[in-house]
Amino acid sequence: MASKTPSSSTKDHLFEWEGKDRKGKAVRGELRAVTEQQVVATLRRQNVVVTKVRKRRMSGFSRISAKDVSVFTRQLASMMKAGVPLLQAFDIVGRGNPNPAVNKLINDIRTDIETGTSMSAAFRKRPQHFDSLYCNMIAAGEAAGILDQMLDRLALYMEKVEGIKSKIKRALMYPVAVFIVAFLVISVIMLFVIPSFKEVFSSFGAELPLPTQMVISLSEFFIDYWWAIFGGIGLGLFLFLRAWKRSVALQMVMDRLMLRVPVMGDLVRKSVIARWTRTMSTMFAAGVPLVEALESVGGAAGNAVYAAATQRIQQEVSTGTSLTTAMINTNVFPSMVVQMSAVGEESGALDHMLSKAAEFYEQEVDDMAAGLSSLMEPIIIVVLGTLIGGIVVAMYLPIFKMGQVV
Repeated sequence: MASKTPSSSTKDHLFEWEGKDRKGKAVRGELRAVTEQQVVATLRRQNVVVTKVRKRRMSGFSRISAKDVSVFTRQLASMMKAGVPLLQAFDIVGRGNPNPAVNKLINDIRTDIETGTSMSAAFRKRPQHFDSLYCNMIAAGEAAGILDQMLDRLALYMEKVEGIKSKIKRALMYPVAVFIVAFLVISVIMLFVIPSFKEVFSSFGAELPLPTQMVISLSEFFIDYWWAIFGGIGLGLFLFLRAWKRSVALQMVMDRLMLRVPVMGDLVRKSVIARWTRTMSTMFAAGVPLVEALESVGGAAGNAVYAAATQRIQQEVSTGTSLTTAMINTNVFPSMVVQMSAVGEESGALDHMLSKAAEFYEQEVDDMAAGLSSLMEPIIIVVLGTLIGGIVVAMYLPIFKMGQVV
């Protein structure tokens, strides 16, 4: 059969198909190919009579989040524990996922495994979605023949970590939203409200109070350079976040600063310790050697200060120092975590003790996140009241002193 071989630049598409197998039973599925003809030919070799083929629309805005990976891991773990064969489990999970990007990722991994690649190797080929911790645990599960248990532990770990992240995001959402709205309100006042007052005051024919002059001058600056103010803030945030993401030195400075911020710093510290202990417990319970586990734990903590501390711990542990002593030397871990680590090392139940520490700090994060909004409300009210109230008072000062100004 003469057929043109697609070039390497030809793009694959995801096709949904329906048909009947050799027994006449209705079947359906998805297949990646360049053209519909390739889909039909592939299925014909599998003794499937195709009745319908259509291209699935791939959203250009779809992306794969950590939560997507967590859900995929939980679904795969459930399938494996139920005794579903590995390739069939990938097929079921991929077909049921509404995100086209996740669907493609799962199908690509399934294809790699189907062609003889180990599951851990297939995951390692995609480091942007599966970090070293994930791949190491999958490799340990494959080696020990307990892949379903490892997937279950991974799913539990990722759910815990994502839970902490979502709680912190919700806690931060309220103050950030309030300050953004306040900035927009002040901008509207400066651009549209103050100029109206300025026209009224110009007819007074007398010198205005200093606060009023300052507010009017600030309003004139806003009107003349509003494009520079908004553009500068937007560009500044973009460049700062980009530098924060790429510069290790800046990450260290900002993460160290975040740990020292009143109230918020305590929340960040507890969340980092919760992730650190949870990750360490999960890796150690999976049978990953301590030095190798520490290599993955630092990055999973999500804080440059603790990542550097973990690297130092790894170096000391590799030279024979106990984990507890190495943790004390970093001066970043609270005494409770250090003491529980010491008990775990002495009793041979390090994973259990670290898991208990993780549960304690996860509960601490829950409690702090729940009370953070109510704790910050007075601070937000004072700050916004001072800003907006100051502007209002400054603009009404000439009216209060009408007898002297007119």
